Amino acid sequence: MTRPDGTRELGGSGVRVPPLGLGCAPLGNFHRTVGEEQARAVVDAALAEGLTYLDTAPHYGVGLSEERLGRALAGRDRGSYVISTKAGRRLRPLEPGEEPPDGEGFLDTPPRARVWDLSRDGIRATVEASLERLGTDRVEIVLLHDVENHVREVYETGFPALAELRAEGAVGAIGFGMNHSDHLARFVADLDVDVVLCAGRWTLLDHRAAFDLLPVCARRGTSVIVGGVYNSGLLADPRPGAEYDYRPVPPDVLARARRIQVVCEEFGVPLRAAALRFPFGHPAVASVVVGAATEAEVRDNARMFARPVPDALWRALVESGLLGEDLPLPAG
Repeated sequence: MTRPDGTRELGGSGVRVPPLGLGCAPLGNFHRTVGEEQARAVVDAALAEGLTYLDTAPHYGVGLSEERLGRALAGRDRGSYVISTKAGRRLRPLEPGEEPPDGEGFLDTPPRARVWDLSRDGIRATVEASLERLGTDRVEIVLLHDVENHVREVYETGFPALAELRAEGAVGAIGFGMNHSDHLARFVADLDVDVVLCAGRWTLLDHRAAFDLLPVCARRGTSVIVGGVYNSGLLADPRPGAEYDYRPVPPDVLARARRIQVVCEEFGVPLRAAALRFPFGHPAVASVVVGAATEAEVRDNARMFARPVPDALWRALVESGLLGEDLPLPAG
């Protein structure tokens, strides 16, 4: 249920998040280097704009995102924001003379390596290390991160370790974060999941989650946080050379994004505003998280989210064949 302040509870966990949150991968130098003061300005702007839900992960910059977020939050009222971080990849220091591994899109990272570890001890050690980097004694949400290739370990040790932390009161809400809505749907169906973060699969361009993940979340009472609403930037600026799911955009997808933009412009609505609002057509969606590398990007996202989007725009997209008639659409 949505409170008057706009927050929604994640499953039955008691953890509540605002409808718009900050994705903190850019704080870990994702595809571009962000300075320390710039990172602090991003977090300051997010909190000032009401983006009090902050999503990070050890994977982001091999711990750099968590460290910068922790420094930016130091001295603030701990009850004024909500943090989610992730587990599954444990970090270790590089050995003397060891070459840094592939940054996986993150630049200028600390001398650490990622190690897949979904053991009970590995999950607990990963969460403890995250708390140290964040400079806090707790995080509200922990998600198993990109574990689609580690399904057996998820069932045998990974998720039971998170459930144990939840039962101890060390974590408020637990779940999964990944791009694969079909895997998320399976985990939600089988396990006691409070929340999932689904990136890129419930957007104006990609509707896959509507047919596998969202129905099972509604049935099980699991909340959904949506990431990747711009599909790697294409829905922020649909131009030749843009990326779509971190790859060069195919011509047909670019053409479709531009057609959606044209319809939005007919109603005087920026494409970014429609992209941010679209996921809330489904009642299981509790929040959208959007990354930002600058203070200006944070404030732009906040402005776009506040823009009214008329119901007639969604109907026009359906009539144009750009949205399916069977999709749940925002209202009001």
